[in-house]
Amino acid sequence: MAKSKKNAFTVPLARPDITGKEIRTVLAVLRTPYLSFGPRLEEFEKKFAAYTGSRYAVAVNSGTAGLHLAIKSLEIDRNDAVITTPFSFIASANCILYENALPVFIDINEDTFNIDSDLIQQFLKKECRRDRKSGRPVHRKSGRTVKAVLPVHVFGNPCEMHQIMELAREYKLSVIEDACEAVGAEYHGKRTGSIGDVGVFAFYPNKQITTGEGGIITTNNENVANLCKSLRNQGRDHYGGWLAHRRLGYNYRISDINCALGISQLERIEEILQKREKIAFMYNALLNGFVKTPETQNRSKRSWFVYVICLPDEYEKETRDDILAKLTDRGIGCSNYFPPIHLQPFYRETFGYTEGDYCITERISARTIALPFHNNLKKSQIAYVTDNLKDILNIT
Repeated sequence: MAKSKKNAFTVPLARPDITGKEIRTVLAVLRTPYLSFGPRLEEFEKKFAAYTGSRYAVAVNSGTAGLHLAIKSLEIDRNDAVITTPFSFIASANCILYENALPVFIDINEDTFNIDSDLIQQFLKKECRRDRKSGRPVHRKSGRTVKAVLPVHVFGNPCEMHQIMELAREYKLSVIEDACEAVGAEYHGKRTGSIGDVGVFAFYPNKQITTGEGGIITTNNENVANLCKSLRNQGRDHYGGWLAHRRLGYNYRISDINCALGISQLERIEEILQKREKIAFMYNALLNGFVKTPETQNRSKRSWFVYVICLPDEYEKETRDDILAKLTDRGIGCSNYFPPIHLQPFYRETFGYTEGDYCITERISARTIALPFHNNLKKSQIAYVTDNLKDILNIT
């Protein structure tokens, strides 16, 4: 994204919230011999599992690594397909391709911006047949077995998990929750990442809590947890030696330095979530319905990852891009969250996707703007952003 004419943003798009406590905790690790695979790793995993209400947690070096291991641990391969959303950060689809499986995109709900569970049901009924032996759906077009659904809690807004879990039971599908943007979100009283078979979170610096770089897998399945622990560490078995590699694995390890930061951030999670909610509500009050934001369903609690608006229907993509440029020129950090995955060059070239394939995603994506959003955003900064947005949109 281009910088403003002043060569620095007046209001940055995102910024981590690191206090003296986090710094002291990280420095304490640096004074020990345990910089990797030390006590902080296990402590972080146990505390995060308890926070989400899961039996197990396996920390890794990114949310993308976590998603990959989730796919791998459920034995999804080149013969399989996984249902997911085209409106997300690209890792939620790429992780399926890492194991040569097929991402099958289902369009989103226009109100929540999440994958539409009614359209999942229609796809399973109309575009699949049941395999007589396994009882699982087979995608007629590709011939692949539909083995899982990977819903993304977009922007920290929980998906309609009740219907998704019902469909999973009916069609014998595994459920991988991409909760990378949804630490602290809840659906019907349960925290995201604890509802499906596997959950995955991410801790990049713009997330609710950060480890610098990092991610974590949550599950109630002991076999999945043990397999993910092996896969993240070059395929080493828990009971084998350091040079004993039981299976093909990866270097997806996370350091004790990162975990120490994560522990300190997790201890502040309620404070952080309250800060972010307060900032979102200030935006809501100042924008006062002039623009649309994703709706949160009843009995769900949103965890604010970003503040994304959707311009009215009359705005086209080119107009939105012009608005982004004008905001940038005025020193306001902003971005287009998210470009449709199926229209990214690699997906176009590999699968032949074109405009019109997923109309709702494309229509929403062409009009979304992520405004500055982080824990310590000041009221004066929010007013500056909203005043300038209204001025550019000619809203009085």
